[in-house]
Amino acid sequence: MKKLFFLFLMFGNTAFSQSVTLEKVVEAAKRNYPLVKQKDLIRQTKEISIENIGKGYLPQFTLSGQATYQSDVTSVKIPVPGISITPPSKDQYKVVADVNQLIWDGGLIKEQKNIQQLNADVEDQKIEVELYKLTDRVNQIYLSILFIDEQLKQTDLIRQDLETGLKKTEAQVQNGVAFKSNINLLKAEILKIDQRVIELKATRKGLTDVLSLFTGEQYAATAVFEKPSANFTADETIQRPELTLFQKQQQLLQGQNSIIKARNLPKTSLFFQGGYGRPGLNMLENKFSPYYITGVRFNWAFGGLYTAKKEKQLIDINKKIISVQQDVFVLNTNTQLKQQQSEIDKINQLIAKDKEIIELRVKVKEAANAQLENGVITANDYLREVNAEDQARQTLIVHQIQLLQAQINYQTTKGK
Repeated sequence: MKKLFFLFLMFGNTAFSQSVTLEKVVEAAKRNYPLVKQKDLIRQTKEISIENIGKGYLPQFTLSGQATYQSDVTSVKIPVPGISITPPSKDQYKVVADVNQLIWDGGLIKEQKNIQQLNADVEDQKIEVELYKLTDRVNQIYLSILFIDEQLKQTDLIRQDLETGLKKTEAQVQNGVAFKSNINLLKAEILKIDQRVIELKATRKGLTDVLSLFTGEQYAATAVFEKPSANFTADETIQRPELTLFQKQQQLLQGQNSIIKARNLPKTSLFFQGGYGRPGLNMLENKFSPYYITGVRFNWAFGGLYTAKKEKQLIDINKKIISVQQDVFVLNTNTQLKQQQSEIDKINQLIAKDKEIIELRVKVKEAANAQLENGVITANDYLREVNAEDQARQTLIVHQIQLLQAQINYQTTKGK
């Protein structure tokens, strides 16, 4: 029963241990990043602005009134038999309600809506660029945790070798063929391993705490961080969000060109004016009366034509500036890809040599293990070979993590 209970605990802990992947961590970090909230604010601003612009199609109402006193009025002084014409009063009053219904505005409202949409797209894409920078920071933390996990695995292997040597040395001391100081030497090295484990676990906890701040999730000390697949392909096709941002900025400038054109086209609308005052439309009736005027209004302002050409030139200059910025970005990115590809090739060669070195070091250690058992060498000699193998394995671990990091960086630089 005790064995069954022990097996249940061992496999139960493994089954229910927290499994973490780089993809999930990056997604959680993007969801939790405060800047993401700005995307919804940009959307709300865009919708409100477009709705307000669309109200330009609704009838526009104005109400005005005035009371005046004038020094003279129009009067008919030619006598007409049988007709008496009373001149209007010098104090006059009127209240006017004006209703204007737009018929055609040259496409100005449509282009203004389009500008709001394009501007929102640009701002939204800027956030995507910032989120992509966040991905790189999260990648570095995740890979640092993987590096520490590999070092912890290596400390377990060293401990096993040291404990094996300790048992053999204790047997030799009991048989009187070795000094007790050899036992103390190996025990001291095991204690050093314990110190190393404490340091590694403390560093790992610090990294997982930082990762928790980015993702808003908690990671247990037993959480298993899975090694990501880099899906490495040595092509230089760039798909970065910055390129999309450059494209959207060009579209925004093109939309501003359309605004200039629409603003300088004629406008047509229906209008209706209703009023009440003294006198009304009939100036010969000196009394309060209602009146109205309705018709079609045509308006074409030519003042904008003076500056339209220069405004379009400024837009063309800004488009060229963005094109230059895009070319610089692509050049810098391709330069990074070349450097990273060279780094990947170098690390692959180093790893191949690391594996050859480890094979040789293992053989030397195994020979030293047999020599220690036969009393040919001391514990100090055996310890030197164990440390040499450990150093070789540590170097391999460093190079493997560096390779994974270089491959992920290459993919990140490309935008995949």
